[in-house]
This record gives sequence, structure tokens and C-alpha cells, in this order.
Amino acid sequence: MTWRTIVINQRAKLSFKMGHMLVRMQDNDIKRIYLKDISHVILNTTEVSITAALMNEFQKNKIKFILCDEKRNPVSELVPYYNSYNTSEKIRSQIKWKDTVKAEVWKLIIKEKISNQKQLLEKHNKENSGLLELYIKEVQDGDTTNREGHAAKVYFNSLFGMDFTRNDDSNTNKILNYGYSILLSAINRSVVAQGYITQLGIFHDNMFNQFNLSSDLIEPWRVLVDTEAYDYADEVFNNDVKIHLINTLNRTCMIDGKEQTINNAIDIYTKSVFDTLNQMDTSLIRFPRYEL
Repeated sequence: MTWRTIVINQRAKLSFKMGHMLVRMQDNDIKRIYLKDISHVILNTTEVSITAALMNEFQKNKIKFILCDEKRNPVSELVPYYNSYNTSEKIRSQIKWKDTVKAEVWKLIIKEKISNQKQLLEKHNKENSGLLELYIKEVQDGDTTNREGHAAKVYFNSLFGMDFTRNDDSNTNKILNYGYSILLSAINRSVVAQGYITQLGIFHDNMFNQFNLSSDLIEPWRVLVDTEAYDYADEVFNNDVKIHLINTLNRTCMIDGKEQTINNAIDIYTKSVFDTLNQMDTSLIRFPRYEL
């Protein structure tokens, strides 16, 4: 399995040669990285040139390629048209997913998300973890009563303070937004690699969102970024913090009885959700277990 996340922070030229990515630095030092070891390449600067041949190899090897703007924030990613031999078949099945099973899957995803939020509040001895336990019990198929939204308000205010909102330009929100974007890119990669399209979601259905399905699937993983935002709340949001957030993908967790990196666990998790939707059997879902 792929495992390396490559971050380019300074001026460089990237090219392809004999199964490797070549990184030529300003001092003409050349680093060779085997493509089959790479899961993500993140250009954390705009001072990089890259050959079309290398970008084509990224697609062949299912490597997620992320571009950052002049402020070093992720702004786009390369998404291939075809990443599975039977993509058309997968998309047909995706279109036919039953509303009843989608509602059941969404219920389980939301219960898992709130359970993780509760665990993080308990770790830091925050109030209202008991209220989240109540919300978990109240989640219905499709979360028709929006327990997710109620839990989110209680959770964020308990964790970051009553004045916190997700709309301000605080250091905490910068960390959350950056970390979530890294997680979302990993999930996008997994979805496309398995032959599905990110636009058709389970619950999310925004005509302007290119990643409705990934926005559904990310929910149980968000707490990994939340815990970092809590720990780094008083730190300057600099390149070191960004690298730490990117390295979240290299942390380990337990899933389906085995220890895996987050990057690989995402593949196992997404496949289990797709199997559930296709076979209409919610017992097939595999959620990660990790220490916060």
C-alpha cells in the first residue's frame, strides 16, 4: 500500500523518470522518490514547475495531487476521469443506492461522529459529554431530527468556548479548515480509486459541492483534526502546524481488527460503506478506533 505524503515547500522542478518522481531543488540537488510509495503530493508553494508526464503518472498510480495558493492553503486537487476498470458499473450502482439503506448508513455515520466528539470532550474533562450521549441515542435513520447539528453546537462550544463559531477567522478555524481539507482529499482519492464519483452523496446533496459523497464519509474522521486544533489553539498557524496536520494521515488506528495508517484505514472504511450500500447490509461497515 502507498504510504508517503510528499510536501514541496520551496522552489523546485518536478519530473518523471523510470517509475520515480524527480525533485530538482534550487541547488540542483535531485531527490528520487518511487511513485508506488506515494499516496499524496502537496505543492505548498506556487514556485514549482511540473511536467505533464509526471502529472499523467500521478493519475495512473492513483496519487492525490493537491495545489496550494500563495497563502499555502489548499485550493484544488487533481481528480481523474477514470480510476477503476469498471467505473461505469460502479456509477450505475451508485445511482441505484436505495434511500432506505442510505438513511441507515447516515444514521450510523452520525452516531459514530458524535461518539468520537463525546470521547474528545471526556478526554479534556469538558462539560456536556452526557448530553452528546443522549443525542447518540436519539439519532434516527437519515438523522431527520438533526442530532448532528445540535451535537455540533454543544461540542464546539464545550471544546473551544462559548464565543467560538465556525465562521470567524480564528486560529482554531484555520487549523480546522486546513486539516479537514487534507482529510477530504484522502477520502476523495479513495472514492475515485474505487470507481465511484464524489458528486453523488448519501446525505449531502448540494448542487455546488463537487464532493458530496466525500463530505458524507469524512464525518467520523473529523475528530482527528479537532484534537489537533485544541492542542494548537494557542500556536501560530504556520508551516510547522500544517506539516503536523498533513502527517495525520500517517498516524495509526485500529480498523477491522488490524492496525493501519489513517491513509490505509480510509480505504478500508470507504470500501465497507460502499459494500453496505450495494449489498444493503449495515453489518459490513467498519469504523476506525483511535486514541485521541
